[in-house]
Amino acid sequence: MKFISSRDNPGFKRLRALLDDARMRRTERASIIDGEHLLQAALDADWPIRQLLLREDVLESAVVADVLQRLKNVDPELPVLVMAPALFNALSPVLTPTGMLAEIALPSVLAEDSGAGDVLALAGVQDAGNLGSLLRTAVAAGVTRVWLDAQTTQAWSPKALRAGMGAQFCLAIEEGCDLLPRLTGSSRPVLVTSLGPASVSLYALDLRQPNIWVFGAEGQGVPAVLQALAQHRVRIPMPGKIESLNVGAAAAVCLFEQVRQREVAA
Repeated sequence: MKFISSRDNPGFKRLRALLDDARMRRTERASIIDGEHLLQAALDADWPIRQLLLREDVLESAVVADVLQRLKNVDPELPVLVMAPALFNALSPVLTPTGMLAEIALPSVLAEDSGAGDVLALAGVQDAGNLGSLLRTAVAAGVTRVWLDAQTTQAWSPKALRAGMGAQFCLAIEEGCDLLPRLTGSSRPVLVTSLGPASVSLYALDLRQPNIWVFGAEGQGVPAVLQALAQHRVRIPMPGKIESLNVGAAAAVCLFEQVRQREVAA
C-alpha cells in the first residue's frame, strides 16, 4: 500500500482530473467508481481495475478485506493508495463518501454488432443521471448495445456510473456515434418516440423482433432528421393530464412492453 498525504501529490491531482474532466477521461481511457456496489459489479464483470483508493479509517473493515481479497486474486500487484479521511473526502464525488474508490479502464475494443440484438440509440441526452438510468433500464430489458451520439453526455462520468449501478459493465457502449448512417437502411426496425400526428400507439406494434430504439434529449426529443428514418414513430398512450414523460421513464415503458410481448410469445 502507498500512502498519499497531500493534495499536491501528482497522483492525487491526476485522480481529481479524472473525476472532473471528461477530456481527461477520454485521453487516459479511465474513470473513477465509488463504493462497494460498483466495485463488486466491476469485479463480477471481470472489468479491468487499475488501482484501489481507500480512506485510512476503513482499512480494517470486513468489506474492504473482502474487496482486497478479490482484487488480489485477479491481480496480486494491483496498486492500493491510502489517504487520510480529509484528503479522501476531498477527492470523493459523493456527499457521504464510503471510503472506497477505484480507477477503472475504459473499453477500447467492443464486440462486433451482429445485427441480431436490440440497440438503444440516444441523441443529445445531456443529463448524466438520466443517462445512467437509461443504461440500467437497457440492461434490465435485455439490451446489450448502446449508441450515443456526440451530443450525449459521457457514459463513463462518475455521476453516470453511479446512476447506472453497474450497467456500463454489461453493455457494449459506442460513444460519439453518427446516428444518421447507422439508422439509414438498417436491417432492424428503427423506432422513435414522438408525439406527432403520425405516431402509432406503442401497444399497437409488434415488438418481438430485434429493434433499434431511438430516444432524444430531455427537452427537444429526437431530431427530425432521425425521426424521418424511423419505420415507426411511437406514442406512449397517456390518458392523464401530462404531455410527456421523462426520457428515462419513456424508455422503460417502451423497452418493457417489448419484454412483455416476447415473454407472451415464448
